[in-house]
Amino acid sequence: MQKKLIALAVAGLASTAAFAQTNVTIYGIIDYGYAYRFDARGLDSKFNEIPNGQTPDSSSRLDSGIQSGNRLGFKGTEDLGNGLKAVFLAEMGFNADTGSAAQGGLTFGRQIYAGLSGKFGTAVGGRLYTPFYTQMLKYDPFANGTVGAYSNVWTPYSKYTIAGGLMNPIRVDNAIAYISPSFGGVTVTGAFSNNAGGGDSTSNNAQNNSVYAIAADYAGGAFMASANYHYIAGGSSVSSTPTSTVYIPTTATLTTDAAGNATITGLGITNPTVWANNPVDNVQNFTLGLGYDFKFMKLTGTYSWNEAEYAAAGSKKATVNNYLLGASAPFGKWAVKGSYIYSDGNTTAGGDAQQVALGVDYSLSKRTNLYSAYSWIDNGDQRLSGVGDGSNVGTYDAGNGYSAGVWQQGFVVGVRHMF
Repeated sequence: MQKKLIALAVAGLASTAAFAQTNVTIYGIIDYGYAYRFDARGLDSKFNEIPNGQTPDSSSRLDSGIQSGNRLGFKGTEDLGNGLKAVFLAEMGFNADTGSAAQGGLTFGRQIYAGLSGKFGTAVGGRLYTPFYTQMLKYDPFANGTVGAYSNVWTPYSKYTIAGGLMNPIRVDNAIAYISPSFGGVTVTGAFSNNAGGGDSTSNNAQNNSVYAIAADYAGGAFMASANYHYIAGGSSVSSTPTSTVYIPTTATLTTDAAGNATITGLGITNPTVWANNPVDNVQNFTLGLGYDFKFMKLTGTYSWNEAEYAAAGSKKATVNNYLLGASAPFGKWAVKGSYIYSDGNTTAGGDAQQVALGVDYSLSKRTNLYSAYSWIDNGDQRLSGVGDGSNVGTYDAGNGYSAGVWQQGFVVGVRHMF
């Protein structure tokens, strides 16, 4: 009997040791708050004098995922011996205001991967964040959250269809990535995907949007630097279909007859230079980031070159140069942050846009904080950049009806809990 008890005890210890080799963590974020957006274009213009014309409007609502997207995730490792580990992560997104799934209803829409890690580095495959986006999160003081998010003006939303979201790729499906060990503070990442922008086809590889990316990051004390290049070969499923836009120039006149009927003369029609069924041939991006932490203040700067080339003969390239300057400073439980972004696009990209943003965080604990932020966007005549946040797109959010060139402001306040 005693031998049986000893055997059971040894078996129990062995199973405990085996279980201890696997480490699983459940984590998440719940973020909820209030958002106000206001379109300030045309307050002093004659647009407001036109009956039933386009006038500035505002949007006031309760939202979720403002500072950070709501999420529930599972991640872990298993020790396979000889320094080799299996790694995995599965992260879903959701909307705290409605309880619905985010990322278009995907079960694990934020990211999901599995792979191996060891002295050679880490290799994973699945639905992954791009090296470009991982870099931008480090240099944007708002980490692409609240109304100060860098992506508000990074992508040239305009009346011209510019390669969808391929100029600011956040996640890609059917991806593989390799992350090297650190060599003197430098790590190198290489990634490939044949499904950028949801363009994967199992029957015709020509429809796939293939991504080739490489990035290098340096972290040495207070200084950090990053460089990223990615090339996206556009598949035949990515096309641009333009629409004609009616606009009211400042020379338009309003007349009223004896019966009170109003007539507007001097209307114009603008035709995009991107032709129908004009597939994207390729999209290129180079991004450089620098940062230094002075302890009392952290300063960051980023430059990004983006170019979309179309396949049709004679079509013009869409080129955008983005510049970001950011700063953040802690004061006890308070943290103040700000950024200025200038997005310089050519005519095909819809011209330029700029954003100024300020934010304040207050830490209630290590895992819970209050936040508030304000931003202002000044678009060029053809840009449609809007004040979005961590989960919500701000373009046309205030419903002003303008075709382009909106001045949009945004203010948010909320609470975020991380577990």
